[in-house]
Amino acid sequence: MSETKKTKRNSPSPRRQSKSAVRVQTGQDPTVPHSRTSAPAAAALEHEDERGARQESKPAANPIRDRVLDAAFSLFREHGFSGTSMLDIVTEARISKRDLYALFRNKHEVLAACIGERTERMRRPLDTMISTPQTRNALTKLLVEFGVSALKTMCHPDALTVFRLAIAESDRAPEVARTLDSSAREANVKALAELIGKAQSNGLIASGEPAVLVARFFSALAGDLLIRLLMRVREAPTEREIVARARAAAEMLISHR
Repeated sequence: MSETKKTKRNSPSPRRQSKSAVRVQTGQDPTVPHSRTSAPAAAALEHEDERGARQESKPAANPIRDRVLDAAFSLFREHGFSGTSMLDIVTEARISKRDLYALFRNKHEVLAACIGERTERMRRPLDTMISTPQTRNALTKLLVEFGVSALKTMCHPDALTVFRLAIAESDRAPEVARTLDSSAREANVKALAELIGKAQSNGLIASGEPAVLVARFFSALAGDLLIRLLMRVREAPTEREIVARARAAAEMLISHR
């Protein structure tokens, strides 16, 4: 009898599982109180996770790369592409050769990055402005504002440097010129063509091929101004001349028949 009681006392009794252990086995977080999550709440949590993932996927700022591009662009502008070496860029940026070549394999890659970065600054798409105007006066005002912005950007010394560099290296690095053309010029041309199409639908501009009207607008706006600035045979236009050019181009487009 005593042996039987002793055996019963020594035999391990099955442990009672805690609620947290049950939750772990069933896939629940033991640190979170058990509750039913509504569908909208679950969707919101999923949206937050996706947004966080997108934010984490964004490239972090690279101060060394910024220093390289600033130094390189300054050297390219002062000495030209052929007159600047990778060693010059290293010295100007105050970095090591290892840092530079970890970012760019050669000088053409540096040039392409310089132009690509500044091309983004040259974009002035109309879709970032106000909605499609409903009257001719409002449309004229928008076109004048766009023309003024486009001319000021085009005539800026940095923009002229970008154009000169792209032209100078167009034989050896044609992709640089293509980047400049597609990112800066084509973006604005496309936006203006879309605006013209909407204005035509509202009866504000006479019928006609939008691409043709865009070409006429830029021709009236700039004419041979850019080529003369690139050749350094004239000074940059004054504020008054820029506004006058933009207004003439806008009125030409509005009065098209």
